[in-house]
Amino acid sequence: MHIDYHVHPDFSIDACPNSIDDYCRQAVSIGLAEICFTPHFEADPLRRRVDWYVRLGGLRHPMDDWSWLDAYFRQIEDARRRYGSRLTVLAGVEIGYDYGLEEIINRLIHTYPFDFVLGAVHCLEHVAISSSEEAGKFFSRHSPQAAAAAYFQRLMEAVRTGFFDAVAHVDIYKRHGRRYYGGLVDLMHREWAEELFREAARRRMAVEINTSPWRAGEEHCHPSLDLLASAREQGVAYCTLGSDAHKLDDLGFGIDRAKDLTGAWKISIATFKGRQVRVLDKPSPES
Repeated sequence: MHIDYHVHPDFSIDACPNSIDDYCRQAVSIGLAEICFTPHFEADPLRRRVDWYVRLGGLRHPMDDWSWLDAYFRQIEDARRRYGSRLTVLAGVEIGYDYGLEEIINRLIHTYPFDFVLGAVHCLEHVAISSSEEAGKFFSRHSPQAAAAAYFQRLMEAVRTGFFDAVAHVDIYKRHGRRYYGGLVDLMHREWAEELFREAARRRMAVEINTSPWRAGEEHCHPSLDLLASAREQGVAYCTLGSDAHKLDDLGFGIDRAKDLTGAWKISIATFKGRQVRVLDKPSPES
């Protein structure tokens, strides 16, 4: 199946103003079988005036006014009726995890009928390391070892909550960290990855193969191949595939290449519906 499980419609303020319907039409035109929308949800109170916003009706709307989620699910249902058998349309969310946010995340995922919940760490010390404008505020103050400890401890806690179906872009710190650490950024996972993936495997979580670095001309995806190999060795049974689309042309980018990786590493591709995993293929018995 040709699928994309990481798509940001116009609700995400860092995405282009392309609607759910726009993406569904594009998905049909490029031959996707399933599309899962994953608007951002952030809840760090110290960033309330930075990224506690979504776009609703073309205007900036407070993220903690959950009426936007009602609108989101209405648009999902409209798309399901409109595209019917041509495309499976799924309601997901990408949640940025940080310490102390467990209560609000738990309430969110038990209030709304998400099909898929993607967990991510975007911020450290209340600084968005995923942002080119902010990342230097963190990386310039920390050694690679300290940055790795901060990031992976946070991600481990996210996994331990049990809130998430998959872990997004495991080594996202490489996106801007390389500018400060050079080649050392490729070693940052070494003390942490095995324990992280063992815990993810124990909880039957998926690891996302995120193709967004390929759009920027990078050789690696998220995670890099050594991290993907570690995930498989520690028992992670399946992955999801996502382009991390923020505009229409991103949709489906690199998904076939990502599927080839799953074959090479003998890791299954999973889809979700109503938070229930469906494994599309299984590694061969000798794997």
